[in-house]
Amino acid sequence: MRFEDMNWFDVDHYLKQDDRLMLVLGACEQHAYLSLLTDVKIPLALADAASQITNVPVAPTMNFGCSPYFLAYPGTLSLRANTMMDLVEDLIRSAYQQGFRRFLILNGHGGNDLVRTRLYELLNRQEELKIGWYSWWTSHSVEQVALANNLKPTHANWLEAFPFTRVADLPEDKKSPPAMPGLVGSMEARSIFGDGSFGGPYYADTTIMDNIFKTALEDVLQLLKFNVT
Repeated sequence: MRFEDMNWFDVDHYLKQDDRLMLVLGACEQHAYLSLLTDVKIPLALADAASQITNVPVAPTMNFGCSPYFLAYPGTLSLRANTMMDLVEDLIRSAYQQGFRRFLILNGHGGNDLVRTRLYELLNRQEELKIGWYSWWTSHSVEQVALANNLKPTHANWLEAFPFTRVADLPEDKKSPPAMPGLVGSMEARSIFGDGSFGGPYYADTTIMDNIFKTALEDVLQLLKFNVT
């Protein structure tokens, strides 16, 4: 149940019986052979699946995040840190004013973690506000699936290669993880990472990916139930 499929009467009716809302934070950045909107597509798919089960609505996605380190890759569009934090705060303030009190943020991009600091500040000012945060690839349960299959999760490799994020054929061979010397500018990052993948297999068996998604969805459903950070 997305906002785009609702009118304001629908939202008003919903708020008479529930005060939960899901927000999807993503990014528009290079993911090697995968979609530039991979970081949007994955958390949105989880939000849609969870919404079908719980009827908790999904606000319009934030398709842009903080990706300054990938700006040398054409197609990467990045927000400044303050812009990102202001946008998320404004969205939550808008929804809070209308009666939403419990938010679950499904984050698809590591560069967006900086938003958490602003959210803590907001929580200190709004006593009734509750916010859950879920970055699916950092989940302990998702990590266990990867470990059980002797796979290492990282950027733009098998972990993010779901059928709905693939937009090109994926290489058959594995990529050796590049050596990262520390914080570097976007031009140096491109010279280090080449095609953009951080290494390892480019894809995994469909059953593994199905298990990853199922496991992440179970996490989301638990967070919607208990709404804890």
